[in-house]
Amino acid sequence: MIEYLVDFIIGFAIGTIAGLFGVGGGFLIVPTLTFIGLPIHTAIGTSLACIAISSLASAYTHIKKRKVLFKVVVIKEAFSMPAALIGAHVTTFLHESLLRGMFSMLLFYLAYKMATTPSKPHHGESLKINYKNVPIVGVLSGFVSGLLGISGGILNVPLFHVLVDIPVRYSIGTSSVALFFTALAGTYGHLKAGNVNIETALLLAPGLVIGAYLGARSAHTLHPEKLKRWFALILILIGVKMLI
Repeated sequence: MIEYLVDFIIGFAIGTIAGLFGVGGGFLIVPTLTFIGLPIHTAIGTSLACIAISSLASAYTHIKKRKVLFKVVVIKEAFSMPAALIGAHVTTFLHESLLRGMFSMLLFYLAYKMATTPSKPHHGESLKINYKNVPIVGVLSGFVSGLLGISGGILNVPLFHVLVDIPVRYSIGTSSVALFFTALAGTYGHLKAGNVNIETALLLAPGLVIGAYLGARSAHTLHPEKLKRWFALILILIGVKMLI
């Protein structure tokens, strides 16, 4: 019983952060799973399975708030899904220490971006979207998703914001919907490679779903700047842990 409660709390905490920032939480799930003893490749595949389940809850909330740009989702996923399959295939040829190093470097970079990138204000209801850069976001986030076992959402939000000129709250909502499809493609690739621990994914799923739903609701009421700086510190600590 205690084990199930711990799994729920872990899932809930990660899900809340994921829903709040429009990310999948793979950057937290992977080190958590390696900490409890799963091999890095299995942790990566299992994290994507968790994200595919939990992202539906946060996506539902953002859709209700009308903060999702579906045209961007379609264009982005047309490039992300095949890139995620390629990334998942490449993973099997890389050594565990190299994967850990790559994951840590990614976390350090994202910590810097989250702490220093200002939120772009949304003036009025007219959005001027730079659609020509959406495929770039798709390829980058999709490949990294399959390679490192993250949903790509942690890249989607800043890339949508910086390259595609989407306001932050729209970036979060659009990312939440897009990451479901990317995670699904990555999960399929890892299932074929035997890198998904289904039992672990199911144990974490309830907490992830509830946390993601509540986190997504909070994203529409809380100012993200102070939370982003604290979150950057969390990313740095996890990155250091992965290198030890």
